Amino acid sequence: MAVNPIEMQKALGGVNYPASKEDIVEQASKHKAGQEVMDALDSLPDKEYDSPAAVNKEVGKG
Repeated sequence: MAVNPIEMQKALGGVNYPASKEDIVEQASKHKAGQEVMDALDSLPDKEYDSPAAVNKEVGKG
């Protein structure tokens, strides 16, 4: 799934790491992330992420 990295960074702004998938999705929603970003985050495995880079890496696998 190709997600705009700039949109992803905006969506992840303010997340305190390590963060659960739930925390990340909730923060992206507060930032009014686009549907593409929300779909990508919703498809993440349910685990802890230690940085925005870890989230981006996992999204890139999808």
